[in-house]
Amino acid sequence: MPTSETGPALPDRLPASKGATESAGVETGATSRPAARVPIDRKRQPSGDEARERAMRAAISVIAEKGTAALRMSDIAARAGMSTGHILYHFGKKDRLLLEVLAWSQADLWARYQQAADKAASPAEKLDLFVRFYLPSHQGDERYALWTQVLAQRHDEAGRKILTELLDGWDERLEAILREGRDLGHFAAVDLPEFTIRAVAMLSGLAEDVMFGRSRWQRTSPHAFALAALHRELRPTGQG
Repeated sequence: MPTSETGPALPDRLPASKGATESAGVETGATSRPAARVPIDRKRQPSGDEARERAMRAAISVIAEKGTAALRMSDIAARAGMSTGHILYHFGKKDRLLLEVLAWSQADLWARYQQAADKAASPAEKLDLFVRFYLPSHQGDERYALWTQVLAQRHDEAGRKILTELLDGWDERLEAILREGRDLGHFAAVDLPEFTIRAVAMLSGLAEDVMFGRSRWQRTSPHAFALAALHRELRPTGQG
């Protein structure tokens, strides 16, 4: 499942502004440090979009640090410099907050991916970006931690629908790249749905390895490994 730079890769930790790091930058440092708590100024609590974004960013940070099971609304409030009542007003309950944070995180990620893809000169460059945005950028990638923990929860029909749409969004983006490359003669004429399933499964497996901290990815780039594997199958017949 997608995260940050990797992403589901590049985007690793959420920065102060709307995006994470540069759309395709990879962070190779240690796991992220817990964010400092923001003092609560009860005379000026943020409102509207400002409050929601601050709460979203705080939630991603706290979830990566504590997990969803131990997550409390008061933890998010303290991290965001807001009152617990303010957090409850915007999100109601924890299950709703987790899904909204994940959907917000993915919308932000997709917007930055699309911005980078629009500047790409070829389907091959778009495929490179896709892989970078899909994989986690480092072991402590907060976005990917959010994905794995939310997917592990039990969800009602509405929640499963949201998660399915988010997961399908990555498949649709990859399939569009493959179709464009095939139609231009840059990629082999693979079975698009079948290839997409296998490709995403491979990327998800690599992402789990990175998040677990497998030592082999300290010496080898998971991005380069995945891209080489995809291109071996996508290389048109007759090309060396």
